[in-house]
Amino acid sequence: MEKGKDFYERLESKGVSRRDFMKYCTFLTATMGLSCSNIQNVADAIASPAQRPPVIWLNLAECTGCTESLLRTMYPWIDELILEILSIEYHETIMAAAGHQAEENLHNAVKKYKGKFICVVEGAIATKYDGAYGKVGGKTFLDIAKEVCPQAAAVVCMGTCSSFGGIQAAKPNPGGYVGVGEALGIKTLNLPGCPPNPVNLVGTIVNYLLLGKLPDMDDKGRPLFAYGKNIHDQCPRRSHFENDEFVEEFGSEEASMGYCLYKLGCRGPETYNNCPTAKFMGGTNWPVQAGHPCIGCSEPDFWDKFTPFYEEM
Repeated sequence: MEKGKDFYERLESKGVSRRDFMKYCTFLTATMGLSCSNIQNVADAIASPAQRPPVIWLNLAECTGCTESLLRTMYPWIDELILEILSIEYHETIMAAAGHQAEENLHNAVKKYKGKFICVVEGAIATKYDGAYGKVGGKTFLDIAKEVCPQAAAVVCMGTCSSFGGIQAAKPNPGGYVGVGEALGIKTLNLPGCPPNPVNLVGTIVNYLLLGKLPDMDDKGRPLFAYGKNIHDQCPRRSHFENDEFVEEFGSEEASMGYCLYKLGCRGPETYNNCPTAKFMGGTNWPVQAGHPCIGCSEPDFWDKFTPFYEEM
């Protein structure tokens, strides 16, 4: 109880009221597909978790955009997420240790929490030439993943690269980059996006803390609460495109140009994600709202499948 009280006091010091936090928990509960009766449970799981699951975060072939996305999470902020909700044992981007000390931390964490830690992977894995296209500390991405991932309680792929290969897997793909699941032949929970929305990782974590399991997934390993609907069906611009009165007054071309962006190459009808409802930066905006067509970044092979991006499918 004291821990939860301290959490709310820190929120107040950052200018966030308990009311604002509960609004976020209401939004998160709805995003996770839970009933409103779980709002307080979600708040308690964030404010005073009964346990801090150990997390080992691997950075493989990536641009660090997924970590940058995570650093912008809100309620909990990244400091609460790292220091009080999760026990992040290894993350080379945010940890103080480096070199041999960092590698020793990784080895010790895997050994200490074998079968109990959550492994979050950011980045694809090179498979050709024995994985020689990518290394950390003298070990290939493939060797590191083979050593760490099978010993985890669950493997969460953060971003399209670790989920499906991402841009690294685009043709001609000389390094043979693929997603973690394909490279290791294991089942992973995938949170694709370039970058993914941090709220989907928070929702996955809260689901684990609240229910003791990972959320239900689709056939591509994506949690249904976040990737169960395509973007076009959730997009507020769609209603303008399908409004007969608007089309009659301004014409179908003007309707598509000014509102629905399908004619400009939007891949929303073929892309599954909750971007229109979750948005980014604390619900401020998302690409289509800002006037840019969706490029389908949360889909497998999106770079090869959907380019050129600005042509109608």
